[in-house]
Amino acid sequence: MVLLAFLIFSYSITAETKKLLILGDSISAGYGIKESQNWVHLFNNSTDAKKMNLYMINSSVSGDTTIGGLSRISKDLKQYNPDYVLIELGGNDALRGYPLKKIKNNLIKIIDASLKAKAVPLIMQIKIPPNYGQRYVEVFENIYVEISNEKNIPLLTFLLENVALDQSLMQLDGIHPNEKAQPIIVEQIKMELSKIIK
Repeated sequence: MVLLAFLIFSYSITAETKKLLILGDSISAGYGIKESQNWVHLFNNSTDAKKMNLYMINSSVSGDTTIGGLSRISKDLKQYNPDYVLIELGGNDALRGYPLKKIKNNLIKIIDASLKAKAVPLIMQIKIPPNYGQRYVEVFENIYVEISNEKNIPLLTFLLENVALDQSLMQLDGIHPNEKAQPIIVEQIKMELSKIIK
């Protein structure tokens, strides 16, 4: 039954279908939940995806950093030839205390590689816990605003904006969203992408 559903959905993808490559970490990779529960899977199998004529390619890796994303973006661009690239990286860099300038430079290099491949880059705001120090948190989170302005690209709302403070929507680690949070994330993403992808 699952295979049949996949074949039916795959058949609906045409040459005109827009492809969005997600270059993310465990939040988009679906850490701790089944793949079928992940927000990317839910979106791809929704009527909204078909209405938008959009298919998401999930190239997210749990634990990934901007360094990891940069190391594989060229390969992903060649393999998938996406129309859009959604960059959801930087959280793990910050949690490990990586230099902020290096994080920003890596993100810009990923954006430049996407532009060179004629893909439209979208960057997602990333937020981290306040226990890393107010100054570090403020400067880190402002990196995404700066990049959006400097590169003139869309800045999407933090993926966990509507779920992070609700314990019933988070896994026991308090970092990763659970299966109940995924439909909420889908609605948020759908609303934002509908304003960008016409």
